[in-house]
Amino acid sequence: MNNVNKTLYIPLYGKAMVSAKGLFIRDPDAERIWAAEGFALKGKSKSKWLAYYMGIRAAVFDAWMQQQMDRMPDAVVIHIGCGMDSRMHRVDAPDRTWYDVDFPEVIAERSRYYTETEHYKMIAGDASEEAWLNEIPERKQAIVVMEGVSMYLPAEKLQEMMRHLCGHFEQVALLMDCYTERAAKWSKYKNPINDVGVTQVYGMDDPTVPAVNGWQFVQEHDMTPMQYINELTGMEKWIFSKVFAGGFARKLYRLFEYTYTAG
Repeated sequence: MNNVNKTLYIPLYGKAMVSAKGLFIRDPDAERIWAAEGFALKGKSKSKWLAYYMGIRAAVFDAWMQQQMDRMPDAVVIHIGCGMDSRMHRVDAPDRTWYDVDFPEVIAERSRYYTETEHYKMIAGDASEEAWLNEIPERKQAIVVMEGVSMYLPAEKLQEMMRHLCGHFEQVALLMDCYTERAAKWSKYKNPINDVGVTQVYGMDDPTVPAVNGWQFVQEHDMTPMQYINELTGMEKWIFSKVFAGGFARKLYRLFEYTYTAG
């Protein structure tokens, strides 16, 4: 497994930790997989503050996904860069056609813990290439999440991925998190992903950059809503709200929503 793929263990650990504490999300799959396969994290990667951040980020993505599924009842769901995530179990989607996409070696590892069904499929491939879309027969509507993916793609690759999506579907709703350009520059010194050997990442300050071929930037979302911060107590709540939320955090990390409708 290459260094970028090893980063999947960081959010897995975070989700397992907060789930075990009863915070933000309920994720027994993360707890089970981490207990069996947990990569030997070190340094900042195993910080409880990062775990809280990962748990809240997952909850925000889950909530958005649920809203979009209610709004687009016939849309397929695509989770690009799924890693070991169990979002299809955390949200209410028992009969939704769902595709989890990641590199072949990640899907091989994932297949040890998740089983495909009539409605749920795993696709092995490079998400920045177009070939994996050929495994999806549906052509009309799609709800797409990219959690922890965009920072590994230069702008031209991100634009290419979005062109592939709008070339395959008539309507797409997309949510993705991004580093800012400042965060990308600081990453080589302070980023927990350095602990698994990743040093090259990319940032984006202008959310309209990937909005090509008819894509529209919809809005920026709050990555750390107070409803989740309020689940913490005492000094943990105070420290998290001051360091990992608010204006300073936004200078490093953003959450953007996009939509595409064929003309």
